[in-house]
Amino acid sequence: MTSAGALCTPIEAALVGRLLDRPPTTARLPVGALTRDQKAAELQRVQARKAMDAAYEAELVLGLADDTPDTLDPPSDQPGATRGSWAPEPELPGVSQFFTAELAVVLNCGRRTAANLAHRAWTYREDLPATWAAMADGVLDEPRAKVLVDVLGLTSPAVARAVEAIVLLEATHLSTGRLRARALALLLELGAEAVDQRREAAQRSADVRSCASPLEGMSTLAADLPTPVSAECYSVVDQLAAMLKSDGDPRPIGELRAAALADLIRRPWDTGQPAVTAQLTITAALDALAGRSDQPGEMNGQPITAAHLRELLTQLGTLELQAPEGGTVTLALTDADGALRATVTPDRLARLARRGCPAHPDAACGCPALDRPPATDAYTPTATQRAFVTTRDRACRFPHCGQRVGWADRDHVVPHAHGGATDCANLCCLCRSHHRLKTLARGWRFVMDDDGTLHVTTPCGVTRSTRPPGLRPPPPDPPAEGHARSSPPPAGDPPPF
Repeated sequence: MTSAGALCTPIEAALVGRLLDRPPTTARLPVGALTRDQKAAELQRVQARKAMDAAYEAELVLGLADDTPDTLDPPSDQPGATRGSWAPEPELPGVSQFFTAELAVVLNCGRRTAANLAHRAWTYREDLPATWAAMADGVLDEPRAKVLVDVLGLTSPAVARAVEAIVLLEATHLSTGRLRARALALLLELGAEAVDQRREAAQRSADVRSCASPLEGMSTLAADLPTPVSAECYSVVDQLAAMLKSDGDPRPIGELRAAALADLIRRPWDTGQPAVTAQLTITAALDALAGRSDQPGEMNGQPITAAHLRELLTQLGTLELQAPEGGTVTLALTDADGALRATVTPDRLARLARRGCPAHPDAACGCPALDRPPATDAYTPTATQRAFVTTRDRACRFPHCGQRVGWADRDHVVPHAHGGATDCANLCCLCRSHHRLKTLARGWRFVMDDDGTLHVTTPCGVTRSTRPPGLRPPPPDPPAEGHARSSPPPAGDPPPF
């Protein structure tokens, strides 16, 4: 299976264009008219179509990759070239290092999801062509094909195809778990060094992640560790939790394990260690903090309820807008649409209130006492500009990135060298990876509106827009004549307090 080449005739090009302009449709049978046996048979047909679509998707991904060669990437002697931590994940030979970022925008998904899809498609073509063909024929479903990619994706093509030739004959008769075990056993038999390569690759990509759990106000802290180390760490945590339980702690054992792990990491008893300050970025509406509404807020970009916010801020001593020891409080003033207008500390706000308007000290005028920080002629943003842009953006603004703002650069959307102003209307937060893409990749276009909405267009013409988290969505377009009025969209993220 190979990617299609260039179209041969104008008629073919016009036909393809018309087909792409049509909305996607799926032929469906009337479920209510089907017998029990027919419903079961149609479910099997749906699974076959899913496999065929997955094979076609892989072919399209590879075709787009072939259209994105590395010939225009920065040369090896240029700053920011593909090496070390800048190497793409995965690295596809001959394909641009910026390809997976473009694929993520095209598919409207995260970069890791796009990278996994690209790696899987590449593995089908280079290492597992029979698996790819079986999917295209609807014989092998995608979950089982993914298992073979996971097990054989890092071995040599010769070993991968040798295992594939044996296990593919029985794959549809095995569960995904048994298929994984069978493929791994054959891999150990035919190429044990590949297992060591997989483990070494996993150790190089190991990390610690914090992600929101389905429960409000809770998050999951996960670490990739070698199996013996993971088992040892769990045993320590479990024993400490059991000791707390035996001492009469009434909390469930799982909650005690979580508490023991948190104490081991933070070590509140070990005063001899260097001081480390944990930074929490809390975003909430002022009326929610005062108990006048239940509008949810955020902590480090993860949603928490208004009640949880009030509890947390009471513990920190900030309910009366007093900064906790070692911390700061910044007030963000927004308009009715949630657009950020100004940032200010409580002390400065109090000084401005006492001073009043210098031009009209005895009258209630409309002169602005606070506004967006002014532009500067310098390249480096001022401290007030950094505070404003950080508060407005809260994270990397590239579509589906979300890298926390503490690790992001304040980038000139229109480059400073090309006349772009160092102004909040031309600054946005981009993580180092996407800042590098914007600077070095060919064919990308970044445009930002005055309210901070960022529009990113890929070399293949797909545009995605991201709005500052607190900015409410625009009103819906009026319904067309003769159509029922649709319900309004849900409110956007809460503006910061």
